[in-house]
Amino acid sequence: MLKNIPGILSPELLKALDEMGHGDTVVIGDGNFPGAGVARVGHALYLRADGHGVPELLDAILTVIPTDAYVEFPLRLMQKMDCDAELPIPIWETYKEVAARHEEGAADKFGFYERFEFYEQAKKAYCIVQTGEKSVYANVIIQKGVIA
Repeated sequence: MLKNIPGILSPELLKALDEMGHGDTVVIGDGNFPGAGVARVGHALYLRADGHGVPELLDAILTVIPTDAYVEFPLRLMQKMDCDAELPIPIWETYKEVAARHEEGAADKFGFYERFEFYEQAKKAYCIVQTGEKSVYANVIIQKGVIA
C-alpha cells in the first residue's frame, strides 16, 4: 500500500499514469463511451473503473499528475451535438471545480472537441478508463504535463 494515493486509482491505472510522459493523454469515458473499441483501434491501454463516476476519477488523477502547461486546453470535453444544444450538462461545472482544486486557473483549461474529433483524439490516448458514469457528455481527455 502507498500513502497519499487516492484509493480509487487501481494499481493498473496508477502504473499507466506513471508510465505516461509529457503530452500523453488519458481518457476518462462515461458509461456510454465506446472505450473498448476506441482503445482497440488505437492500441491504447483499456482499463475499467465500474462503479465510479468521472468526477471522482478526475479528482484522483489530478492528484497525481499535472496538466500540460504548454497547450491552451490540456483538458478536453466532448462538444454537444446540435440536436442536444439546449441540453444542460451540469457535470462540466463539477469538472471545473475539481480541476480548480488542483491547479490555479485550471477551470479555464477546458476546451472542446467535436464529437467525432473527440473519438479520433481518444484513439491516440495512452490509456482509456471506462467508468460507470451515467451523465451524458461526461467524457474527458487529460493531457499530462511536466513534473518538475
